[in-house]
Order: sequence, then C-alpha cells, then structure tokens
Amino acid sequence: MGKDIFGIGLESSCDETAVSIVKNGKDILSNIIFSQIDLHRIYYGVVPEIASRSHLETMNLLIEKALKEAGIGFADLDYSAATNRPGLVGSLLMGLQSAKVISYTLKIPLIGINHLEAHLYAPFLEGREFFYPFIGLLISGGNTILYNVRGIGDMEIIGKTADDAVGEAFDKVAKFLDIGYPGGPAVENLSKKAVKKNVKLPRILQETEDYRFSYSGIKTAVINYVKENPDIDKAEVVFSFQERALEILSRHVFAAARERSIKNIIVAGGVACNGRLRELLMNNKEEEESVIIPSPVLCTDNAAMVAGLGYQYFMKNRHDNLDVDVKARL
Repeated sequence: MGKDIFGIGLESSCDETAVSIVKNGKDILSNIIFSQIDLHRIYYGVVPEIASRSHLETMNLLIEKALKEAGIGFADLDYSAATNRPGLVGSLLMGLQSAKVISYTLKIPLIGINHLEAHLYAPFLEGREFFYPFIGLLISGGNTILYNVRGIGDMEIIGKTADDAVGEAFDKVAKFLDIGYPGGPAVENLSKKAVKKNVKLPRILQETEDYRFSYSGIKTAVINYVKENPDIDKAEVVFSFQERALEILSRHVFAAARERSIKNIIVAGGVACNGRLRELLMNNKEEEESVIIPSPVLCTDNAAMVAGLGYQYFMKNRHDNLDVDVKARL
C-alpha cells in the first residue's frame, strides 16, 4: 500500500476563513471554519475590507488548530492548496499568501484552486468514489451556474444567471422584508409558517429554451407585491418567492442532464442547504437518476473541499508557481 498523502487547504474567498487537513483526497482529518456572519450582519451583506481584515487576524490561528486536530505537523504535509479564484481580491490574497509561505518553506507543491470546482468536489469527501461526468449545479450568494463536468478542470458552462445569483436574491428579499441575515435561512424558516399559500408571483423564465437563470425580476415582483399589499403576511410572500426561486433550479438541472443523457447530478454551494430545494430535487428525479448533495457543513464555504480537490491536482502533477495570483472572476 502506498504512502498516505496529506494536504492542507485554505479557503478565504469571501466571509469564511477556513483551514482543513485531508488525507488521500477523501478523509477529512480537520475542517476548521470561522464564520464572519456576525461582523457583516448589520450591513446585510459582506463588506470586503472587514472580510479581509478578519482573514488576516484568524488565518494563522486556524492553521495551527487544524494541524493539531489532525494530529500531524507541517513536516507531514505533501502539498499546500488555497482558493485563488473567484472571490474578493483582498480576501483571496490572505489565503493564497499563507499557502505560498507553507509551500516555499516546506518545499512542497502549491496548488491554486477554483472555488466553484471545489464546491462540486465536496460530495467525494463523504465516502463516495470519485467519478465523471456529472451535471453540476453551483448555487450560492455569488454564483448560479450549471456545468457539464467532464474531468479535473474540465467544466463546460451550460447556463448561468444573467443578473443576481439565487443566494443574492434571497439576501435582497430578506433585507427588503427586514426578516434577517443571511437571507437564505431567514426566507426558508419564515416560509414554513405560511398557511394560505395563495400569493401568486410570476414563474421565472417560463418560456425560455436555454438554461439561463435570472432573479432580478422575481425580486422586483416581491417588492411591487408588498407595496400593493402592505398588510400581507410576510410568510405568505416568502413562501411564494422561495417556490419560484427554486423551481427554475430544479427545472434546468434535470433538463440539462436529460438532454445529455447524464444520470449523475451534483448540487453544491450554500443554497444547496435549503430543505425545500432538496425536496423538489428528490421529488422530480427519475428512478435511474442520482442527485447528490453534500452535507450542509460541506455546502457552505469550507477548506476540506479545497484540500480534497488539491489532491486530485497533486496526483496529476498539476502545480502552480509561487507567482500565481488571485482572480476576482474566472
């Protein structure tokens, strides 16, 4: 049996600082996450300067804690992986620079990781064998993208949002209705209190033949409906909003998979935590189709997915030089 491969992953693309140690690309030895939600809550959104400062203050402490929890030292590491795209530039730099220091000091490979590809790797950290191809739906506060994933680094974009990401729309509706932050959990929890369920909002891109997403229209529909019906129960509004926001995700992901005769679907990103979405996907899938969604802790931003994906690049000898930079967009 070959030598075990230990990798460290660092994630700092937005408002979570995370460090993880993963063995052989599948066994999570530690997965430490520091959430900045409380720092940004009063602003109803992420403030880039506050985010990067928090990453700077916490990264070294998390690295130390992750190694200790994993029961290994720096000398045991075989590669150093960090998210370097896409995300907030200042935040990305905090993780990538730390990964560079580890790589340079230990003389081990440095691997810059695509944050979106890492999210779609998350299910393979829960006992599943690694496979391709699959249809990948990445849904979060900053991204709503549908992929045909054919291999490592081989991701064809099938469709993406023309404006707001789905998570962003949840945040904006929650802010308008003043029901809390982050918007995803706030909307989901309040929607469960709806009784009449008779608010009718328009179906998103009902007539479209492609796989575009769009959320600015449904957000505007919510605002207009509430202005016209100021006494409406907020729970009834968010129930209808959530149904419309999630229905297009289910509709497009299955249509894309069936058009390509691909039976495996992976749904990842923060919005994949939504219980109603999981219910819709399971209800709409056909018997031979497999819909795979990571556990909630691996849906939100974490470093285990970074370290895990890093292993696949390491095994293919696909490394980066120390001058690799961050990218706000892909």
